[in-house]
Amino acid sequence: MVSIPSGQRQIYRERKLTPTPIMTNNLFIGFVNHNYFITIPFFSSNIKRHHLQRPSSSRIIPFSFPISSSIRSSLALPDMDTAPSQGLYPLRRCKTIHLVRHAQGIHNVAGELDHSAYLSPDLFDAHLTPLGWQQVDNLRKHVHSSGLSKRIELVIVSPLLRTMQTAVGVFGGEVYVDGIDVPPLMVKNAGKSSRPTISSLNSPPFVAVELCREHLGVHWCDKRRSTTEYKQLFPGIDFSLIESDDDILWKPDVREANEELAARGLKFLNWLWTRKEKEIAVVTHSGFLIHTLGAFGNDCHPTVKSEICRPFNNCELRSVVIVDRSMISSNPLSIDHPGNIPCGPDVPSDNGNEEIPDALFK
Repeated sequence: MVSIPSGQRQIYRERKLTPTPIMTNNLFIGFVNHNYFITIPFFSSNIKRHHLQRPSSSRIIPFSFPISSSIRSSLALPDMDTAPSQGLYPLRRCKTIHLVRHAQGIHNVAGELDHSAYLSPDLFDAHLTPLGWQQVDNLRKHVHSSGLSKRIELVIVSPLLRTMQTAVGVFGGEVYVDGIDVPPLMVKNAGKSSRPTISSLNSPPFVAVELCREHLGVHWCDKRRSTTEYKQLFPGIDFSLIESDDDILWKPDVREANEELAARGLKFLNWLWTRKEKEIAVVTHSGFLIHTLGAFGNDCHPTVKSEICRPFNNCELRSVVIVDRSMISSNPLSIDHPGNIPCGPDVPSDNGNEEIPDALFK
């Protein structure tokens, strides 16, 4: 049994100090007032493993004690500022999200030449360019060759022409065959595409969601058509989550602020947790991705932060994992198994009989 010196117990009582856990290769360590502590349980070839028995009326909390200078030397503890940071979470609290920016649209070309072109009604609900469709074809090849197409359970798409063309072109079925009794994802030549009909056969469900739209207002390329028109062009996409037939979110004289877009992006990610699917593709826009992802990575190494927040190229796919640390979702994981079936005694062989000092739970 490891004991805590009475003086150290007094420090915990009076100051209520809690070591900050930091992951190293084989143990968790923390420090308080520049003194190193080991947090139990831990593993080390130089120190006997200790076990604590939790009283039935208490919850487990970190249990720490000072490391002697000899032990500290033998452990060769890394510098606290350079210690690697890792996390471990239940798989059922995680979702894999495959983020895709739409392929090149006519507005991208016009805006590259003259930024004021975004104000032109000629770019209303911009469609893909021929180069954009080539980008779609290349991403589709990658999605199939990598096996990703077989893993995606759902495709979420912004309800604008360029994003829906990208989504169905990348994740949709093969060329539509007459006689197949399923609605096509896209009809022939939808949005001046010069493309054949795209089938929904053997493809995941597609759902249009307004929360992942581009900046709202002013720029005509970001104004959508009515859902009535879209349903004729994309019969296989589900538009039931869009409340208004007409675009009531886009204003001709008010551009959505970056902060508002970022807040909408976080709301969208929270909404994703209401879905049962664990692997989801999201086809959206550059501005939406930049301002949504900018809220993440502040607790990471700058290189990781940069990797998260780097702007997307046209038709770029980048996969991320999001973790629910606040009980937003409670969906069970189908591959988890509760164990102890049939039920029987299962006390661990290394379970100790020692009592944990009450001071540790105050």
